[in-house]
Amino acid sequence: MQTYEKVRRFYDALLQAWGPQGWWPGETPLEVCVGAILTQNTNWKNVERSMANLKLAGPLSVEALWNMPAEQLAEQIRPAGYFRLKAGRLRNFLALIVDDFGGSLDALFELPTGALRDTVLGVRGIGRETADSMVLYAAERPVFVVDAYTLRIAFRHGLVDQDCDYDLLQETLASPLETDVALFKNYHALLVRAGKEHCRKASPRCTGCPLEPLLDDGEPREPF
Repeated sequence: MQTYEKVRRFYDALLQAWGPQGWWPGETPLEVCVGAILTQNTNWKNVERSMANLKLAGPLSVEALWNMPAEQLAEQIRPAGYFRLKAGRLRNFLALIVDDFGGSLDALFELPTGALRDTVLGVRGIGRETADSMVLYAAERPVFVVDAYTLRIAFRHGLVDQDCDYDLLQETLASPLETDVALFKNYHALLVRAGKEHCRKASPRCTGCPLEPLLDDGEPREPF
């Protein structure tokens, strides 16, 4: 089966099995951006605890977070792990908004999609997955987010090599699809679910996975 066809059939199979996923958690675009930074190298439950701490401290706004002392900010997000490092990254992102966009996240999001992505990527400590999560889920722009789950599934199904870089993986998954925000959001969330429930790092649980019928030879490529 050609890569183009397989990518489209992946989505159809996952959607039929699990339906729309309703990602990303967050009541406002700012919450989505903060969550995208905090979720690096941790699970979402820890992010939720950190977000709850921030909300208890007061209204969650660019101004409030920017004016919060650095040590207090770090303490509030302690449950997310690497809390001092992440506090620094969050302040770097806030500095971009305050210094270059008058404190307005909306003003940042008025940039064209390519310029927006490049601008967010220019913030120290924000990589491609985090930036693309912000652009897709907070700014509502059609940028396909890929991650470790995406790479694992794509490799085991023979779509890419295991040393495939982010940009190539992103192109492989996005190019066969209609450029659509809702589609990109849902596809990413479905792949994350497949990765968590079935395509695990140490040993894939193919039985019952919606993607099992799409294995070309009936077996996944060796895990890595």
